[in-house]
Amino acid sequence: MLILGRREGDSILIEGGIRIVIVSCDRGGVRIGIDAPPEVKILRGEIAEKVALENQRATTGTASSPWLASLVAAPAGTAAPEAPMADSPTVDPAVTNDARPASPDAGA
Repeated sequence: MLILGRREGDSILIEGGIRIVIVSCDRGGVRIGIDAPPEVKILRGEIAEKVALENQRATTGTASSPWLASLVAAPAGTAAPEAPMADSPTVDPAVTNDARPASPDAGA
């Protein structure tokens, strides 16, 4: 690792058209500006680590519900099982509002 001392307004040039400029320095930290070609990815270290951990968790993690597990276990080309509806009550299709008998004097 190359360690350089720089002051506000100083810059560092890196091969490939990358220029790092010290924008400001104070007790809270250092603000830097980075000029780079659009094809160069620039990520903050802590963000790159979080993304890597989340990607690892997503590929090796287990399903958090039986429904999700059934999606993974379903053979290719089959229909996915319907997701359970947490807010909807279970309805018996044999029981509907029209199932009550009509009274003989209902039209009177």
